[in-house]
Amino acid sequence: MKRGRQVALGIVVLALGGLGACAATTSPPLLLSHLDAVTGGGKGAALVAEAVPFGDHGQTLDVWRAADATTGDKRPVLIFWHGGGWVKGARADYAFAGRAFAKQGFVVVVPDYRKVPQVRFPAFVEDAADAVAWTRDNIARYGGDPQAIGFSGHSAGAHTAVLLALDPRWLKAAGVDPGIVKAVVGLSGAYDFYPFTTKRSIDAMAAYPEPEVTQPITFARADAPPMLLITSSEDTTVRPRNAINLTARLKQEGAVVEMINYQGLDHEEVVMALSKPFRGKGPVLEDSTRFLKQHLKPAE
Repeated sequence: MKRGRQVALGIVVLALGGLGACAATTSPPLLLSHLDAVTGGGKGAALVAEAVPFGDHGQTLDVWRAADATTGDKRPVLIFWHGGGWVKGARADYAFAGRAFAKQGFVVVVPDYRKVPQVRFPAFVEDAADAVAWTRDNIARYGGDPQAIGFSGHSAGAHTAVLLALDPRWLKAAGVDPGIVKAVVGLSGAYDFYPFTTKRSIDAMAAYPEPEVTQPITFARADAPPMLLITSSEDTTVRPRNAINLTARLKQEGAVVEMINYQGLDHEEVVMALSKPFRGKGPVLEDSTRFLKQHLKPAE
């Protein structure tokens, strides 16, 4: 078994680095989820709802919780949006994230959303708002507390999580009170990236007539939900200035915000650190859980 784990680890490292034939044919996060499962990440977590439909565009979501949880619980809820540059990624590939947070005591919702080139901004944000509406209306049946909902995500998913929390128009359009979100953890997110300089940001955002609306930093405000913005020194995909600039603006406005800049980690390694085999890369899960539990108070 030890030899098998070493081989699997090598495959995932190559895939996550964008090397080899595996990376061209298989989702690196899905490989990571498989490795997480065989190294013990799946022990103690349960997928209690899979591919549940929501919204009006064929979206689906998964729900994770601790294996010992019951439907009678009122556990804090975390909605986690995956990354992928608005062009790729799937909820099922991020089982490692769902399991990790479920074992920390959260009921975790991992939604899909539409992607470029089929759609452009704001379709994927609208899909995310629909996922929040579904969570509000349904999470109690899975043991989650609809009064203690937090948002998180990685990369493009962090952009969505933070934008939803800061700009109330999207939740309001979905019939959701923007006050529903009690805390946000953004992992390696894009928050201040206009003018658009990369193909992915141009393809996803440039067609929108008001580019400032695509930028979470535009909507920094004193009464924003508490935010933890995580970045890393070696991130050349979504550079640390995104978190640095938004943190500074939120502090200027008087909002509750923390920032952590992990030294030596790159863009992918931040989310990889949620998985069991790569948890030693940095205390991403520990820091995220601490912050979320501090601000997601269970209902009395």
